Amino acid sequence: MKILVTGAKGMVGTALCNNLKNIRDGKNRMRPNIQIDEIYEYDMDSTQEELEGYCQNCDFVFNLAGVNRPKNPEDFMKGNFGFASTLLDTLKKYNNKATIMLSSSVQATLAGRFGNSEYGRSKKAGEELFFEYGKETGAKVAVYRFSNLMGHSRPKYNSAISTFCWAVANDEPFTVNDRNTELEVLYIDDLVEGMFDLLEGEEKHCEFDGVETVLTDSGKYCCVPVTHKVTLGEIVDLLRQFKEQPVNLMMPKMPDGSFAKKLFSLYLTYLPKDKFKYSLKMNCDNRGSFTELVHTQDCGQVSINISKPGITKGQHWHNSKWEQFIVVHGHGLIQERNINTGETVEFEVSGDKIESVYMIPGWTHNIINLSDTEDLVTVMTCNEIFNPNHPDTFGEVV
Repeated sequence: MKILVTGAKGMVGTALCNNLKNIRDGKNRMRPNIQIDEIYEYDMDSTQEELEGYCQNCDFVFNLAGVNRPKNPEDFMKGNFGFASTLLDTLKKYNNKATIMLSSSVQATLAGRFGNSEYGRSKKAGEELFFEYGKETGAKVAVYRFSNLMGHSRPKYNSAISTFCWAVANDEPFTVNDRNTELEVLYIDDLVEGMFDLLEGEEKHCEFDGVETVLTDSGKYCCVPVTHKVTLGEIVDLLRQFKEQPVNLMMPKMPDGSFAKKLFSLYLTYLPKDKFKYSLKMNCDNRGSFTELVHTQDCGQVSINISKPGITKGQHWHNSKWEQFIVVHGHGLIQERNINTGETVEFEVSGDKIESVYMIPGWTHNIINLSDTEDLVTVMTCNEIFNPNHPDTFGEVV
């Protein structure tokens, strides 16, 4: 399959082309039904001659080209409707009935706050042009009305989320006019997966009730149904938590598929290079060191413990706290004893065979570096963040 992507250097175009190349080059094998031979990337600096060649040879078209912030309102129609006409006329010139996707906008509903939108009118006109093209030629046309797109784009341009991410990451001022304003957000990775669904003929369909998307089996429009409704206040509150994470080590809850998980990934792309790295507090003494790596809101913390040769650490027990010791370097011995029954157990551990050992509540425990020359390096997880006011830790030799 030869695929033409217009607007290839925009936010969506860049992400889509990168991921189409992953399939083409065999790096992404999760879509075995998609076979890609060539990807034609068309953008503002491309020539008409290139467009002619692409339209003559392509088997599929993603039309992502469009104008978001023109100097003059009339340029909306020229950029969104005008190029669409050129593209379709060129395909017709070569009698190419390739499937064509159109990136439109929810503003094309011309409903609610979008009722007087020049941008919306230009997108609506483009939609009608595509639908007529489909009727005239018999080519499959897939029109998507995207909501607020969330991906790496230029800040202070056409995405409030990108602007907020950039501002928080770079210590720049920003303004939230109304924290209660709600956005329906589509994340760029979900959009790309929706485009892969389209390539496989598995796209989802919908109609619109005002600006609300209504899923149907055979609606006029296509859609990517994985969106998130979130307020501006919720967005900036999350971003401030992300900013503090290197300081307090607290990782906010980010369940799989959640908006928070996607936003954190986007936020990181706006970090200045000098913030890619941050220091951790190493608690050092003559025995070695102990360093907390990350805290979580519901799963405790992860730490790294380094024991010098011959050193024993631990020698304590907990009522309810439990830990896992995972030796990743060196040679050690873990001992545990039930404080009530006296029952004992021990495990010889090594970085050459990585294993995890539970420290059981009610069992006093230690870890001994058996080496005379090497440090013992242990990853330690705990079901709660250490609280000096309630440590649940009581010294007792194994």
